[in-house]
Amino acid sequence: MHYPAFIEIDKDGTASGWFPDVDGCIFAGDSIDDAYADAQSAIDAHFEALTENDMEIPVPKTMQDHITKDAAQYTAGQWALVWVNMDKFDGRAERINITLPHRLLHQIDDVVRNKPEYKSRSGFIASATRNELHKAV
Repeated sequence: MHYPAFIEIDKDGTASGWFPDVDGCIFAGDSIDDAYADAQSAIDAHFEALTENDMEIPVPKTMQDHITKDAAQYTAGQWALVWVNMDKFDGRAERINITLPHRLLHQIDDVVRNKPEYKSRSGFIASATRNELHKAV
């Protein structure tokens, strides 16, 4: 799942930022590349702490949602999307038996084959389920 991050670059080339959807999750680096790498580490560590304390992992909004809501806050920097592998925060996997139409399975297989972030049918279905659950809550 992608989480939007906002990064500000200082005059000396250092960079820092935050995740608007994840309270208290900040990151920094000597360059924008270092800051981006730290962003990935920071959000993983933050979500691990939330999971260990049985707290909800926040649902990401779109960059457009943030810009529309508070445009003045997001003028002196740039946006980045940080990929978070949510599988490691979901707990132990459990085998289930489901039935899906052949055409739908074929479409899932095509997506899995062409998008490396989905490692399998199960990974795709888990991601789609997460997205639908976030919309429903």
